[in-house]
Formats: sequence, C-alpha cells, structure tokens
Amino acid sequence: MTQADDLGRVVIPKEIRRTLRIREGDPLEIFTQSDGEVIFKKYSPIGELGPYTKQYVDVLSRTSGMTVAICDRDRVVAVAGMPKKDVVGKRISPMLESYMEKRSPFILGTNKDELVISDEIPTGRIAVMNPIIGGGDVMGAVALISDSKSTAPSQTDIKLTQVAAGFLSKQMEE
Repeated sequence: MTQADDLGRVVIPKEIRRTLRIREGDPLEIFTQSDGEVIFKKYSPIGELGPYTKQYVDVLSRTSGMTVAICDRDRVVAVAGMPKKDVVGKRISPMLESYMEKRSPFILGTNKDELVISDEIPTGRIAVMNPIIGGGDVMGAVALISDSKSTAPSQTDIKLTQVAAGFLSKQMEE
C-alpha cells in the first residue's frame, strides 16, 4: 500500500518500477475508473505515432528489401517483413536498450557486438539501427533486421534508418 503525500505525490514501489522499466523522468499516463481505481501507464510518444510508424515500416521494408522494426524505449511498436504477431509488443533486448541510451547507431560489422531486436525473437538480428531522439531525449529506434549473420548493411541502408529516425523525431515535435 502507498499513500499520497501533502503535495499529492505517490511513490511507485521500486520493484514495480524495475519490472515495468519506469525510469526517473519517464512520462506516465493516469487514468481513473468509475469504481475509484487509478491506472498508471507508461506513455510512449512513438506508440502515439501508430499510423506513421506502420506506414513507414512498410515503405522502408519494400525499399530496403529487409525486415524493418520501430521500437520505443521498451517494446517493438511496428514491424514489416516478418509476421507482426511474432514481433510487435515484444520487449527490446537489453543490448539494444543500451545502444539507444548511449545515443549510438549500430552498424553490423563495425564492432564485435551482435545486436538483436528482442531476446524473444531468434531471427531478429539487427544490421543497422539508429536511435530516435526527440526534444533531446531518446524515444526509440529504427532498425533494419538481416536474415544473415554476416551481411553488412549498405550505405543506403544506413542512410534510410537515419532518415526514418529523423522523420519520426520531427513528427513527435509537431
């Protein structure tokens, strides 16, 4: 049980924050039910761009010939090139989260790391990933997923993810 303080603040227990990956400064949505229930939900700016992300992954997948995924800071929100039910909603891998937090792009073959979109998806090896940065904060990432372990992405593939990340960042600012 938790209580509101004199300013109306409520402490979310550490175990819940850790389980839900709620970090200091993360935006939360608050909903109330008619029976008095209060529901806290992590807010995902990338998730709010639903129609844009779905259209963008479709176009990017057709253009690149690769599987494309867009994720927020926690989960995959859109994918094209593989069955959506197998990927959308899956938690991103800790290593992907680390690259995003460092604001670092990932390009297969430029270092010894092997990056996967999610530990739950065995075929989700990332060829190139660029973080989506909006308002100075990391919001998510755009990734091209390769079928092959060793195929390095082309310069065009790298530019496509940069453009996609920049476009989605701009959409969140508007």
